[in-house]
Amino acid sequence: MQHPQEFYNNQKAIFEQKSKNLKKKLSISSLIRFITFLSIILGIYLFFGNSSAILLVVGIGVILFIYLVLKHSKLQYNYNLNKTLISINKTELDVLNRDYFDLDDGNEFINPKHAYSYDIDLFGKGSFFQYCNRTVTIEGKNKLFSELTSNNISAIDKKQTGIKELSEKPKWRQHFSAIASLVKVEHPAKEIVSWIHNYKPVFPSFLAYLPIVFSFLSVALIVALALQLIPEILLLLWLFVGLGISGFYVKKVNELSRNTDNAKDTFKQYHKLLNEIENTTFTSEILKSKQLKIQTETKKASDIFKEYSKLLDALDQRNNVIIAVLGNGFFLRDLHQVYKIEKWIETYKDKVEQWFDVIAFFDAQNSLANFAFNHPNYVFPEIKNNGEVIKAINLGHTLLKEKQRVDNNFTIKNQQFFIITGANMAGKSTFLRTVSLSIVMANVGLPVCAQLFEYSPIKLITSMRTSDSLVEDESYFFSELKRLKFIVDEIKNDDYFIILDEILKGTNSTDKAIGSKKFVEKLVASNSTGIIATHDLSLCEIEKELTEVKNYYFDAEIINDELNFDYQLKNGICKNMNASFLLKKMKIV
Repeated sequence: MQHPQEFYNNQKAIFEQKSKNLKKKLSISSLIRFITFLSIILGIYLFFGNSSAILLVVGIGVILFIYLVLKHSKLQYNYNLNKTLISINKTELDVLNRDYFDLDDGNEFINPKHAYSYDIDLFGKGSFFQYCNRTVTIEGKNKLFSELTSNNISAIDKKQTGIKELSEKPKWRQHFSAIASLVKVEHPAKEIVSWIHNYKPVFPSFLAYLPIVFSFLSVALIVALALQLIPEILLLLWLFVGLGISGFYVKKVNELSRNTDNAKDTFKQYHKLLNEIENTTFTSEILKSKQLKIQTETKKASDIFKEYSKLLDALDQRNNVIIAVLGNGFFLRDLHQVYKIEKWIETYKDKVEQWFDVIAFFDAQNSLANFAFNHPNYVFPEIKNNGEVIKAINLGHTLLKEKQRVDNNFTIKNQQFFIITGANMAGKSTFLRTVSLSIVMANVGLPVCAQLFEYSPIKLITSMRTSDSLVEDESYFFSELKRLKFIVDEIKNDDYFIILDEILKGTNSTDKAIGSKKFVEKLVASNSTGIIATHDLSLCEIEKELTEVKNYYFDAEIINDELNFDYQLKNGICKNMNASFLLKKMKIV
């Protein structure tokens, strides 16, 4: 497979060249339209007084002008699409260089009460979400949030297969995202789906036939007038009859128009996205199953969405004075449109949510697949059940630059607990977040930053960043106790990988040592698995009492009056602490 940087550079160059060509075509198109307009004016001038010739010139000219406008619109769309694709490839090149801090950071998803997301910086500035997220729709973004926070360990192999397949379709993924980017949707799909699902028809059923009959009679009267069989006043009276009928329902039409106006841009965007999904061949089970959800017995979902989009566009034309007067006066146009809209809603209201969900799924999966594509050296976890929860070789944190990152080998068996000690800044917290994030990534189906990663799926729960709360009138210690109580309650119902950073920080040393030991004993008795980082060396004595507990440490050395860290996980207990040295080194004491 082509290296990501090479691929993005090539794609960027291709789209830049296409944009240049399209820009030239747009200039030529604008010039031809202007010449056509001048030709119509000139034709009217040259044939002034000859009504037949003028009608012919104007008729041909208008048809040609409309054709040129439509062609220009298509060129403009393709130009905008190419500009978006250039931007997409620029973004990926920046992210490969770890320049991603201007991307959406998902700050609204930060939740200190979540099982792990707050502790491991899953959302916010510099977060994994900011690094990984490429969703374009609001629903896709919410879907990605849900995937990352669901703690769902089912069907990981199927998730992996789906992500692998999509990662091998980078052009399709970029095209999907570019199409979605071209329409700015102001109203979330959830709001639109709710309105459609709960909508109750307000127009009588006879409107299915009345506009057709009325239009037929209008055409007959117009022909009769042209043949001078009836006086003009009769057609004028008929016009007012049509306007009267339309006026009788105008309030209901206006209300429906206001509501559907919110959905117009969304359906314009989504019918194109559905078309992309329908016309692509997928082989993985998870992608095929989603594709099947948008298939119907008679029509494609994209055609159904397109039909609704056109209906909404047609209703929107009622704001044109000529269409409003003549269209409603002679053809009851608004009533014909609202009947078809209500009929569409009645037919498809129970399927719309499912189709929207499929688009959100692919939007979210594109982000995960993009991540996999950007990291060809990462490995997909091998799902095993051999007594080891994690066996990793050269495990590292994906957000650290490769040249700065220090990887570790790490193996932990089921129902084991590691107590990790170490000097300040020696790498304990980074290691805890590395293991935590690798579990989250594995559960989602992503490849992880490792040379090898064997994994027995397990849910994650952490306590690494507790804080006091002035709003809830809680002390730091009480907040920590609540978090520990939350963990104890959760592990009663399921198996978890528990990661704790310094238990009972909010109490005195003696009380902390006693309480921490009892809590570790409780965790071990619950048959959980996990890691506990601590500065309390007395906690390491539990290894002598419980075979499930193993001691590890990160070291620091003072060489030539400078602190040195190797960030390597080692067996045993840390003996070198550095707080006193740092206080002296920084001339604090």
